[in-house]
Amino acid sequence: MYIAVIDYNMGNIKSVENAFKGIGADVKVTDDPEIIGKAKAVVLPGVGAFRDAIGNLKRLGLDECIMDTIAREKPFLGICVGLQVLFDYSMEGAKSPGLGIFKGSVEKIPDGVKIPHMGWNKVRIIKKDSMLFKGIVSGESFYFVHSYHAVCADEGIISSTTDYGIDIVSSIEKGNAYALQFHPEKSSAFGLKVLKNFMEIASL
Repeated sequence: MYIAVIDYNMGNIKSVENAFKGIGADVKVTDDPEIIGKAKAVVLPGVGAFRDAIGNLKRLGLDECIMDTIAREKPFLGICVGLQVLFDYSMEGAKSPGLGIFKGSVEKIPDGVKIPHMGWNKVRIIKKDSMLFKGIVSGESFYFVHSYHAVCADEGIISSTTDYGIDIVSSIEKGNAYALQFHPEKSSAFGLKVLKNFMEIASL
């Protein structure tokens, strides 16, 4: 069975595809709801503006695919903007509605630090039994590129945070749904380990 990587014209799709192929995954990059629906697991990567991401997903009818994937308890992984669109709304530009899968908002990183938050930063693992971080010690570094961050209404879904003047949510998980603010495909060996762990989750 294959992993479907959703192609909705929001950048870095090829990098994610190559990272999964590099660890031996069977990957299909697609915007076809039927192919996504038949996948063993689904990945939503993304780089760019929240409003554009939501607009593209809805235009292609992929918003319903994502909600259906999660509702059917199929393993799902969101990356960067792919994490942010899962929340109720974003304040990027102007207030824009998200998919509302998780309660909360996406807010600008407060003044006082360099924006965007770009480069390597340490990730503190909160959820010690997280399958996504299996074999990774809290405090390892991952690669970030973002100016907005998720504010979770339910802090119980937060699996890791990163110190950037404030505690930034660097990953969330609930049931079969996982999402990362950092880019595992750009995070060297530990990023690939996260993707391998997701492959293992998908094989259960």
